[in-house]
Amino acid sequence: MRRLSHGSAPCVLALLALSALSALSMVPRQSASTRVLFVGNSLTMTNDLPARVRELSLADGGRWETSTIAYPNYSLEDHWQRGDAARSIAGGHWTFVVLQQGPSALPESRALLVDVTRRFDAAIRAGGGRTALYTVWPADSRRGDFAGVSQSYGAAAAAVGGLLLPVGDAWQAAWRDEPRLPLYGDDGFHPSRLGTALAAIVIYERLAGRAVSRVPADWSLTAEQQGMLLRAASHTSSLR
Repeated sequence: MRRLSHGSAPCVLALLALSALSALSMVPRQSASTRVLFVGNSLTMTNDLPARVRELSLADGGRWETSTIAYPNYSLEDHWQRGDAARSIAGGHWTFVVLQQGPSALPESRALLVDVTRRFDAAIRAGGGRTALYTVWPADSRRGDFAGVSQSYGAAAAAVGGLLLPVGDAWQAAWRDEPRLPLYGDDGFHPSRLGTALAAIVIYERLAGRAVSRVPADWSLTAEQQGMLLRAASHTSSLR
């Protein structure tokens, strides 16, 4: 076998290093995907809110993954006791976990929301994710409870240093722009298609950290409706 001279060894090593770098450059680089788990009830399920959030990410050039654990009339305490949400959080490597229950405007409901949020947050942090609180709204017949709903979800988010997703506040901002905007569905509680669209915009903007400039064409919003929803979402930008 031919021996390398002392002078030629550095040259060979340099060639080997260049070859290794060339091989590495051929390996495709994978961008990190944002993964969002929604834990809630029919206010999340109606009109498939997680799918709308995913569609916004695609329109924005991303590739978010969303998943949902939701059952009708469930509170977060019900989810905690059932256990499947906690198991998914432990093994799912979620970027964000979005928590949602009913309006929770009463003081005792607020205390329960804060308590169960703390329990979920410990599991979410252990899995490397961040907790987000999806602020909903009261029934149409109880619009006076909007402030209490916002305070309850704000308290839960503050208790764990989580993200506040102030959808209920955005609904109110939209009504200041157009009082007749139909954000409630036919039952006066669940969201209409427009109500879910506004919720998705607020949630995506908060999680992505940037404003939505346009919505997917297949949402079939008029230019006027799109403008109202985007303005309403922007009015909540100062809320934390």
